[in-house]
Amino acid sequence: MQKRLIFFLLLLPFVSIGQYHITGKIIDSATKAPVADASIFLSNASAGAKSNADGTFTIANVRGGQYTLIASVVGYNTYAQSVLVNKDIDLKIISITKKNVMLKEVRIGPPRNWEKDYERFKSGFIGFSDNASNCTILNPHVLDFDSEDGVFTATAQDMLIIENKALGYRIKYMLYAYKDDKKNGQLYYAGAAFFENMPGSDHQLKKWKRKRREAYLGSNMHFLRSVIQNRVKEEGFKVERLIRKPNPAYNGFGNKYTATLITTPIETSDYSRITDKKGEYALQFKDCMYVVYNDNQAIGSTVTITSPYAYFDNNGIILNIQDVLMEGPWGDSRIPEMLPVDYEPDGK
Repeated sequence: MQKRLIFFLLLLPFVSIGQYHITGKIIDSATKAPVADASIFLSNASAGAKSNADGTFTIANVRGGQYTLIASVVGYNTYAQSVLVNKDIDLKIISITKKNVMLKEVRIGPPRNWEKDYERFKSGFIGFSDNASNCTILNPHVLDFDSEDGVFTATAQDMLIIENKALGYRIKYMLYAYKDDKKNGQLYYAGAAFFENMPGSDHQLKKWKRKRREAYLGSNMHFLRSVIQNRVKEEGFKVERLIRKPNPAYNGFGNKYTATLITTPIETSDYSRITDKKGEYALQFKDCMYVVYNDNQAIGSTVTITSPYAYFDNNGIILNIQDVLMEGPWGDSRIPEMLPVDYEPDGK
């Protein structure tokens, strides 16, 4: 990751999020001919477009932030490129390559139980929240599973198509990585998602609007946006210091750590920074952050930063998520609670 300079400021300024355009042209890498009808979208957002007959495209009304731009079309390998949007961007030419037909690797050993593996994957990826029962993977058989040294992994041959009837989204999800390590109690998955609004009746649309707002309020996206705007307290959050130390009596059972919670709220300036990169910010805290929403002390979220900084963008999205461990409500949040990064409550 590119090195950033970190500035220690007492207060973070209010940030106005602009709306930008991304343009470009999709061509075949071999023939240089334009590729029409390619789907181009931004990771974890609802902004996207289709390429025209001449290969050109324009993605309009893009909220500033860090994204992965995805270009996908039948018969071609999926293209991905990181883009930091803080102005209008012209990507010029994007070359995509045709897929080679490859024989599937034959695994030597006892056959896996795909249905059992899928249920394990679904329990981690979808979860068991109230929204989960209304969230369905429409093409589960693009998934393959494996396990080595007790670590369960999943890969996908194509984008997962997910219908979230709880929040009213149809999601195309490109799975980059999925690891379930039961021994160490860690679950990690990463990918890029494109959100489309599902059609519905007036009653459904009102219900989805309410459910989306419920998913947003108190979320880590809501918290990080309030950090940027220096409105942590006003938005209903309180951050406390959680001190963890290895438990000398731990022998594989019980608590691995002893924990001391200091309930005196810590100031935003104690853990937040801005960087020299426009639209990017950082969290830094040597202990764990215990984040409480609406004074619900019993179900706060614990954030542990395992690298010097946790970087996040204007949208409230953590950029180096592999260096951040979340527990509690934020750690339990899954695909059914996921919102596009350009979501704003009440359309604000």
